Amino acid sequence: MVDSAAIIKSYAAPHAPSSLDHAVVYRREDEFCSWPYTSGFWENGEGTLIANFSARTVKYASGDEINHDALEAGSGSDPKTVTVRSHDRGRTWDGDDPQINMFSGIVERGADVAASLQPWAPIDYLDPQLLVANASVGGFAVKESRGTVRISKDGGDSWTPPVILPLDGLVSTTGIHSTLVRPDGRCLLFMFEVDKDNANRHPLVYRSTADGTQFHFMSYITPQSDPKWNVAGDYAGSIRFIGHRWFYPRGYLLPTGRMLCSLRCQRDPRGVMWTEIYYSDDGGETWDFLNRINDWGAPADLVVMPDGRVVAVYGYRLAPSGIRASVSEDGGRTWGPELIIRDDGGSWDLGYPNAWVAGDGQVGTLYYFNSKNDRVKANGGVRHIARSIFSID
Repeated sequence: MVDSAAIIKSYAAPHAPSSLDHAVVYRREDEFCSWPYTSGFWENGEGTLIANFSARTVKYASGDEINHDALEAGSGSDPKTVTVRSHDRGRTWDGDDPQINMFSGIVERGADVAASLQPWAPIDYLDPQLLVANASVGGFAVKESRGTVRISKDGGDSWTPPVILPLDGLVSTTGIHSTLVRPDGRCLLFMFEVDKDNANRHPLVYRSTADGTQFHFMSYITPQSDPKWNVAGDYAGSIRFIGHRWFYPRGYLLPTGRMLCSLRCQRDPRGVMWTEIYYSDDGGETWDFLNRINDWGAPADLVVMPDGRVVAVYGYRLAPSGIRASVSEDGGRTWGPELIIRDDGGSWDLGYPNAWVAGDGQVGTLYYFNSKNDRVKANGGVRHIARSIFSID
């Protein structure tokens, strides 16, 4: 259990890291690039970083035309998945010559789907060249969503067809490529259920079976309902723009064996959202609340550094919008002053970072961004993919 002694927050003004470098990874003047956090990010056994994000052709005529609801309704082309790779700890990426639709496009339910992973047995999830992808079919974050899993045995060069995961009595499951392999070789999938009302969300964990070919429900991460009612309200917008207490779970293993899970919470995705941390000391079977990382900023990707420090990187959508981070030196129990990685965003429409160890005392992060200095003015500039490398010392 968490130490019951009171932990009083220490207050310090946000500041920039001592070392900081930015670069554009992928930008097309007629494309809307977004959401790397939920699209897939891996490191294979050769040290190659593999990052996915979504892109679609749009017209930057106005902010209304690229509103997320408008995009979902058909403004712009159908989305494609763009994959970029780095062989130098994220300093350079092949954004000029990326891979398109690494998974061979969007898979409709029942089309090109495997019944199980049995044909690819034996499956060793401890093999650093074996990568796991956990997405969805039937829609994203809706009651019709069904989580899927597929694997690569060659470091991401090729992938199996998707396997639709059993519901095990749940209403739905949405996967966001949040996976964790325990030291005993069991693979955990961090997903969330959406209720029949399409609004309430429940983060949960599936676990692989002994032979690794199947996955089943293991545990819920949070209470069934929000005990403090932090996101209750009278919302007039679409499901995307209402309050949600817990979703986008992502799990991490500390050197002590404790697991942390970051969760996005929001009253308004245009800025009023934050990151909460839950923890498990029994391999993901049970979970309890640990703390809230920040006042605002989500979703957050965590990086466990070789020295045991934990770094949280997140989009910050209130003005001045950009990317921020915080460092914990005690396994996520407390968090240091906020690091301002970027504050030159052109609007709230940015973030969704993935992060990694970039070097000694350095963290890299890849995210979608729009700049206030862009010549395009459509509720911000052209949505593109950028990366930052910063020091935490």
